Amino acid sequence: MPKITALDREKVLTAVHEDYVKAIYVLQAKGCKVNNSALAHHLDVTPASATNMVKKLAELALVVHEPYQSIQLTETGERVALEVLRHHRLLELYLYQQLQLPWDQVHAEAEKLEHVLSEVLEDAMATALNHPTVDPHGDPIPSKAGVMEKVDGVPLSTVELNRPYRLCQVLMQDQARLSYLGTLGLYLNVTVTLLKRAPFAGPLLTEVGGEHHALAHDMAESLLVTPL
Repeated sequence: MPKITALDREKVLTAVHEDYVKAIYVLQAKGCKVNNSALAHHLDVTPASATNMVKKLAELALVVHEPYQSIQLTETGERVALEVLRHHRLLELYLYQQLQLPWDQVHAEAEKLEHVLSEVLEDAMATALNHPTVDPHGDPIPSKAGVMEKVDGVPLSTVELNRPYRLCQVLMQDQARLSYLGTLGLYLNVTVTLLKRAPFAGPLLTEVGGEHHALAHDMAESLLVTPL
């Protein structure tokens, strides 16, 4: 299958095309069945808009879609998705690390800039950041060659009590929730210990930096940790 060059991408693919391809990749990575309804919900668009765009993506040979079947990225579609994700996550880290933007604000800013980032600037940012492998939330940054490393971690809600763990990935982009986690000191690579687990998916008692905090069960499910 022919590769879409940078020039072709600039001429043919719009930001909306790239948003859809990226969304398909992200949903597939989560193990979700990707259909028009799932895309519409993820991108907050109408089902009709999602259906029309998937048809256009199929015409561009970026996806394969049969009626009543899951939407699948083609090799070219996956390559485009990984490039956009690389731009996005490099931007998030650059804004957070170099420009000191709060980690709950970088996602929205990167969404605006990911489609216009040139290859020259992408390479310069990667070099300035010492070729990072994860963004501020622990999401893996695809390599220049399009290789996505897997982050190993288990939900904080499931771990052994009274044992220290390292926070390695935060599976959320909601600004309010990320801001709240920040007030608890729950940033990437921090040490967190689960002290008590309430029954029936109730709140969890955690220790972070010597302080105790209650944490909702659903939020703890989105925090991936590894044992120290």
